[in-house]
Amino acid sequence: MNYHIQFPPSSDKVATTIIGTGGFGRSYLAQCRKVPLLEARVAVDVTAEQAARTMIEVGYPEARIRKCDTAEEAAAAWAAGDFIAAGDFAHVAALPVHVVIEATGHPEAGARHCRLAVEAGHHVALVSKEVDSVVGPGLAALAREKGCVVSPVDGDQPSLLIELITWAELLGFEIIAAGKSSEYDFIFDAAAGTLTSDGRMVSAPDFAQWADLDDRPAAEVVAGRANAASALPQRAVPDLCELTVVANATGFAPDAAALHAPIARITEVPTLFSTRDEGGILDGRRVLDVFHCLREPGEVSFAGGVFVVIRCDDAETWKMLEGKGHVVARDRNTAMIYNPRHLLGLEAATTILSLGLLARGTGGHAPAHHIDLVAFADRDLAAGEALVMGGHHHSIPGVSARMVAAGPLSDESPAPFYLASNQTIRRPVAAGSYIRMGDLEHRSNTELLTLRQRQDAIFAKAKGMQG
Repeated sequence: MNYHIQFPPSSDKVATTIIGTGGFGRSYLAQCRKVPLLEARVAVDVTAEQAARTMIEVGYPEARIRKCDTAEEAAAAWAAGDFIAAGDFAHVAALPVHVVIEATGHPEAGARHCRLAVEAGHHVALVSKEVDSVVGPGLAALAREKGCVVSPVDGDQPSLLIELITWAELLGFEIIAAGKSSEYDFIFDAAAGTLTSDGRMVSAPDFAQWADLDDRPAAEVVAGRANAASALPQRAVPDLCELTVVANATGFAPDAAALHAPIARITEVPTLFSTRDEGGILDGRRVLDVFHCLREPGEVSFAGGVFVVIRCDDAETWKMLEGKGHVVARDRNTAMIYNPRHLLGLEAATTILSLGLLARGTGGHAPAHHIDLVAFADRDLAAGEALVMGGHHHSIPGVSARMVAAGPLSDESPAPFYLASNQTIRRPVAAGSYIRMGDLEHRSNTELLTLRQRQDAIFAKAKGMQG
């Protein structure tokens, strides 16, 4: 938990290394300059030139930035009090920073960076959910052995949702479901008969009949909307990946391997994410899922926020709260509590300071291996075909993701999605099948695979001790 933290007074700043200076890393570098207790002394990217260029663009003094290609150059620049730009984390891993922020989003490189950071005794703020989804619990365990902490980062949805779940459980609420809105809203223009998402507009005249839930069965409306919006993507690997991180931190789990992912108005969330016997779409409780925020042009967005759906166990109390604007289900048996923000690197300082000053993360205290995010073939895959990961969503063409019960790796186990990325198919895989570890050649995932094998050993040992 990270509520109302009062950081101890300090004359020293929390020194950090940021690896990956695009996206999250860039916004962190910019925001860090506004936080009195933080100092981003070191930036790492694919080249020292790129790292230095980003530092200059966000306001760091060019005259004090040193491009370092060796550990010796980095040590000298540190001693001189300069800022350091590097093209290889190994050159700066030994510097006495407090926290390393891994934000590359690259599974193999990120695994190497985390290993080097933990071996050097640094706390790690793990932004790269691609790494976390495969080996996050194992990294956290290895860090504890070194007296340091690996944590997800405030500002990104996993940490925010873990915190909201923890808060709700602390207050004794019964949580029916927890989750987040997807990255992109579904904007319905009734007059034009169009749907827009992620900058793409499609004709969807049939959507109008499903635009309002009214008193109709939830499952019927969810299915009708999905069908009417079928020209737009309704599943994204990052959504499943982030919820895998939450699952391993909290023990919550999806009740559908690919999620339900309904298109829903904000006011409908507690109704839809109720159990089927109460008029919702879920088969159980403590369920993780995602929704696509349905809104009209000009209406407020959920902004990539997070939510919990909780039981309304006192009618009078919730009647009062509903009157104050809280979102309550149509049967008034459940309500949604939510945090409509997702500020990425602009909010990361709370995690960095918690790690650097208190040696505490802002995610789960001791994540365990509950769920695996695995690769699923959407089309036939031929031997010799490369599973190239790319794009903004770090996806693989022809391959989607599923969330399944965790287990140790074997030739016949489904391959973790980001262990499969950038690997070559060794034996054909039929459409509609999981891609299994034995289906892949595993030529370029040594760091991630080795860490995963260490994680499997850690949790196998823990299970044996419990048995």
